[in-house]
Amino acid sequence: MSYLHQFFFGIYPYIAFAVFIFGSLARFEREQYTWKSDSSQMLHRGNLRLGNILFHIGIIGLFFGHLVGLLMPVAVWDALGVTHGFKQLVAMVAGGIMGTICLLGLVILLHRRLSDPRIAAVTKPGDKVLLVWILATLLLGLATIFVSAQHRDGYEMVLLMTWAQHIVTFKGDAAAYIVGAHTLFKLHLFMGMSLFVIFPFTRLVHVWSGFASVTYLGRAWQLVRPR
Repeated sequence: MSYLHQFFFGIYPYIAFAVFIFGSLARFEREQYTWKSDSSQMLHRGNLRLGNILFHIGIIGLFFGHLVGLLMPVAVWDALGVTHGFKQLVAMVAGGIMGTICLLGLVILLHRRLSDPRIAAVTKPGDKVLLVWILATLLLGLATIFVSAQHRDGYEMVLLMTWAQHIVTFKGDAAAYIVGAHTLFKLHLFMGMSLFVIFPFTRLVHVWSGFASVTYLGRAWQLVRPR
């Protein structure tokens, strides 16, 4: 196992997580006025609603699909009687559907942002990098479906699950499990982890506010008194 492999898949995940957490905290503390999604709806509506809905449905489905698929222990799936091959098939189908929905939405948003002169004029370089980075990560993820289709026994999927679970439980041998993984999987993992690195420095920080909005369910009623 090379030093580079050990770094990218044994050490880099912790660097990405640290930047993600502490970078978000620092931005919230120092630059709260930049903590927003920078909506361009007032400049040009166009296909914003369609692209927005498709993108968010797809990316939320992919996020929670990866979260459950990678971090739920293999023993739990075995106890439920779900074979590795069947789980891989479900992951391929669900990932393909959600990935395609997300891709359609992202292409619509990209085309709108780059083709409209008014929106392009206020688009920051960081926004372009973010959208292209998500697009590349998404395309790599969709490409891994064709790799997975060549071996449906679920063996490589279990290795990826073991890697992820060893990372979150701070086991030093995590990188060893994916030494033989296909290059597309490794690239997809690197691009995905790097999204957490750039997260605090982009408009993605508004995701935190989305999770925090749940607290409004228990918030006291706001009294509005007429004059």
